[in-house]
Amino acid sequence: MTDWRAIESRVFMTTGRRLPVVLVRGEGSRVWDDAGKSYLDFFGGPAVTSLGHCHPVVVEALIDQARTLTHVSNVTYSVPQLQLAQLLVEHSCCDRVYFANSGAEANEGAIKLARKWGREKRSGAFEVICAQDAFHGRTLAMLAAGGNDRYREPFAPVMPGFVHVPFDDIDALRAATSERTCAVLLEPVQGEGGVNVPDDDYLPAVRRWCDEQRLLLILDEVQTGIGRCGALFAYELSNIEPDIITLAKGIASGVPLSAFLAKEHCAVFSPGDHGSTYGGNPLATRVGYEVLRYVIENDVPAKVAEDGRYLEQRLRGLEDRLDLVNGARGKGLLWAVALSRDAAQEVVLDCLERGLIVNNVRPNAVRLCPALTVSREELDEGLAILERALAQVGGGAAK
Repeated sequence: MTDWRAIESRVFMTTGRRLPVVLVRGEGSRVWDDAGKSYLDFFGGPAVTSLGHCHPVVVEALIDQARTLTHVSNVTYSVPQLQLAQLLVEHSCCDRVYFANSGAEANEGAIKLARKWGREKRSGAFEVICAQDAFHGRTLAMLAAGGNDRYREPFAPVMPGFVHVPFDDIDALRAATSERTCAVLLEPVQGEGGVNVPDDDYLPAVRRWCDEQRLLLILDEVQTGIGRCGALFAYELSNIEPDIITLAKGIASGVPLSAFLAKEHCAVFSPGDHGSTYGGNPLATRVGYEVLRYVIENDVPAKVAEDGRYLEQRLRGLEDRLDLVNGARGKGLLWAVALSRDAAQEVVLDCLERGLIVNNVRPNAVRLCPALTVSREELDEGLAILERALAQVGGGAAK
């Protein structure tokens, strides 16, 4: 059998640590390695394979569109691109859409839009207030926007124009606002920061402050959008409307696609201001259109909300039984199990050995983001494996 890990060590740049597994096939919530062993996938990319692996909607759209038209320049019209854009506008609070390829690109586009708006509508304001522990991508600008020094420092000097405040602290955000501020950029739930959920009144308070100060509110829904948190967009759970939204990950269930959406009043781009060679290509947007239509027509967010309540109940029960578990936080099918010590990697590896893929999102937190189509039986199976792993790593200690 080919030693793919040895090949990787010779030819691939070292930018992260991989799990010791080579995956070769997937179907629904399960994947198989090169030795034929199956695993439940509660990581999903993370949160990318929203309809599970190789869902018929995705496969059929890819095959049909690949036979029809895979790529054209954005100097021409493309039917799948406009179909998806129309569907997004019809089901969101926004009026305009632009497509890119990754969450970082979508966030870059949103920041460019906000800065041009600040130049034209707010006397040249250009600063964006962001949150500590935020993650918005790996480009140089998005490293500057993110709230983690560990990611930024190796690439200093960082791009200016970003101010960081504690997440879920409206007073800190107010104090950081100045005449230079043009926008506030937040995740409704911080994904890579550890699945951090703000208080219910935080985003409404931010929205009111932005209205009072005439600032744009940008919500990074790269990880929380397209049903992940139990609504089509997580902002709906707070009963607010952002000015700009960014989407990626689950929008095309594994096919690279992202988007940023804006309300008409801040959609200030002119011809030549922005562009993308591959962004919005017919192949990706056809898949995105079919995925989004499936999510909407089958009311997948309602199923996710119900599954989320069940998952919350089960995860909070672990805290009552295991010393290693120090709580759970999340919404819908995006959750983290908090640990009483930095043992997340141990838990992840034990789960892998038992046939479950999860993610050590923080040294003391394990993230779960199964497919939105996961069955209740699969949730129970995965949770049983997770509990055994937590008990093993925690020394079997039960409360």
